[in-house]
This record gives sequence, structure tokens and C-alpha cells, in this order.
Amino acid sequence: MPIRHPIDGEGVTVDYLNGLLQHSGQAPSIADVTIEESRTYGDQMVSTAARVLFSVRYHDGMAQGWPRHLMLKIARTDDDVMAPFYANEVAFYTQLRPSLDMEAPRSFGGHYDNETRHFALLMENLTTRGAHFPTVLETVSIDRLQRLLETLALLHARYWNASLLRQELAWLGNALEGDVAHLLNDAAAPYIQHEIDTQSFKTELVGKIGWTGSELQAGTKALHRHQMSLDQCLVHGDTHLGNTYFLPDGQCGLLDWQLMGRGHPMHDVSYIIATALSIADRRVHERDLLRYYLDQLAANGVRNAPSFDASWAEYSRSMIWNVYVGWLTTPVVNYGWEINVMNHLRLVTAFEDLETGKLVREIM
Repeated sequence: MPIRHPIDGEGVTVDYLNGLLQHSGQAPSIADVTIEESRTYGDQMVSTAARVLFSVRYHDGMAQGWPRHLMLKIARTDDDVMAPFYANEVAFYTQLRPSLDMEAPRSFGGHYDNETRHFALLMENLTTRGAHFPTVLETVSIDRLQRLLETLALLHARYWNASLLRQELAWLGNALEGDVAHLLNDAAAPYIQHEIDTQSFKTELVGKIGWTGSELQAGTKALHRHQMSLDQCLVHGDTHLGNTYFLPDGQCGLLDWQLMGRGHPMHDVSYIIATALSIADRRVHERDLLRYYLDQLAANGVRNAPSFDASWAEYSRSMIWNVYVGWLTTPVVNYGWEINVMNHLRLVTAFEDLETGKLVREIM
């Protein structure tokens, strides 16, 4: 029977969960479920998908070491605009995550429904491991950011310029090709322009850097065309600070893999540094942090990494995506006023500091 995925906590039933487990080829049989928290669109900290936290009781002898506390990630509403993101994240967790030895949530089953364009990912509840989910409203230490860069270097090194990206993993989208790219590069443009036109702080910040919405769109596409000719690896694609977590043992992981695909490593590196640090701290530390990342690439076996100067140029150019797609797309309702404004302010300031506009115009 086809699986019909819920879009709120009420649909997370014993029968539904057992059906999802069976579809995913998993053995446990759930006897009872207790919903602990349900967050859907309109709740702060819910952006492109909803999530339901719950505990389960397994039938006798069926637990087999499975966790009692789980999370289900599901479509945020009946609106299917985000469907390419959902299909992409299911593909990551079902096809790539099992072979990646890095800190990212474990998944116990996932499915994307092509008919309804809904999805579900059954995942570990990271709070049971003491995970902390940072925001731009707190101070992130340089040590913590280095741990995140170590995680990124491990991810990037795994498929660095690998023939697998052009062969077995050719199904992966990239910054110019695929449903996710179309949504971000083209379909999202009217939504972004609406945000620029109707949110006064976005109007002022875009005016401050001297680019129009259409110019930012064209510059972002030029960036993608340029960077597609450079080093390629598997990128997370959406590495703002809110998509990370910190564990008590010092490890740092990455959440929300909806934009993952083939891409240039500075896409990820520039976004995490510019959103994680205060403006003052970024200005002081970003060059050393980039050097640290490059050292970590080498430590993970990458022998043909670009030079610091070449990496710095692409790091600086990448800030146009961070501004245009990263946060101008994001309505205030997703994360609340202060987080939204703080991210915009950090990214627009980095755009100016790094002369991103000048560097992007060189490749347009």
C-alpha cells in the first residue's frame, strides 16, 4: 500500500510509523507512541519542514537496541513548493548518509511520495545525546567553529573531485542543474523580490550594497557557472549556524541536508564562518579559519587543494549566494525577527568587507 505522510503530529500514529519502518526495510514493531512536541510552519525555528518529537514503546523482543525517543521530519504544509528539498534530503539520508563517517543525525527510514510531494524522515532525537542547537544570538567560540570546519573538511574530502560524482552519483544536483537549483535560482526570485519590496530592513540592506534583486540573481548564477569549473565535492549546501549542533564531547554536526549536492567547497565554508561569528570576530579570524580548513582538507587526504589566495577569492565571491539565496529568501516568521535581522546584517557586512560585488562582476 502507498504511504501517505502526515503534515502534523496528529498523523503520527502507531500504524503510520510501522508502515514507514516496513517500507524502509526495518524490523522493529512499535506498540505505542506518545507525541512530545510538534512544530509546524508558523512556529519559530521552523523553516522549510515541520518536525514531531515522540517516544515509542516497542513490542516485546522487537526493540533490538533501537532508541525510544525519535523525531519525524515531515512537510511543513500542504504547499508543495518545497518538494524538491524534501526529495533531496530523503536521497541524502537513504543513499549517502550510511557511507559517511561524520557527525550528522542518524536516520532509521525515509520516503518521498511523488504523488503528494510529501515526505518523512524517521531520525534520532539529538537531544538524547545532549545536543545544543546554536543561533546567531549567542557567541560561538573559535574552537567550536574549528570543530565545524573539521566536519566540513571531512565531508568535502570524501568525494573531492571524485569520478564518482560524475558516474555513480551523477544523479546529484548541482548549483545549476536539478530541481533544487531551479527552485533556488529561478522559481524563488519572485519570492525574494517580494521580501525585498515589503520588508523595510531588507529594502535598506539591499540598497546599502548597491545591487538590485535582479542583479543579485544574475550575479549568483554567474558565481555558480564560474565555480562549476573549479574543484567539486559533496556540499551540505545550507551551512548557516542554525543548521548545526554541538555535542557535549566537543563534536559538531550538520542538520538539514535539503540543499546538498555537487558544488564548490567555499559555498559551505563562507556561509558558516559569516553566520557563526560576530562581525568583529569574523574580521579578525576569518583568514586564519580558512587556512585551518585547508589544513584539515590536507589531513583528510586531499592533495590537490587550491591555494589560500584562490580559496580566499572564492570564499569572498560566495557571499553573494549567502545574501541573496541564503537569507533574503527567508521570511521573518521562520526564525523570528532578531535571528533574521542578525543573519542579514552579518552577511551584508561581509559582502561589503570582502568586496564581493567587485569580485562577482569580474566573472559576469
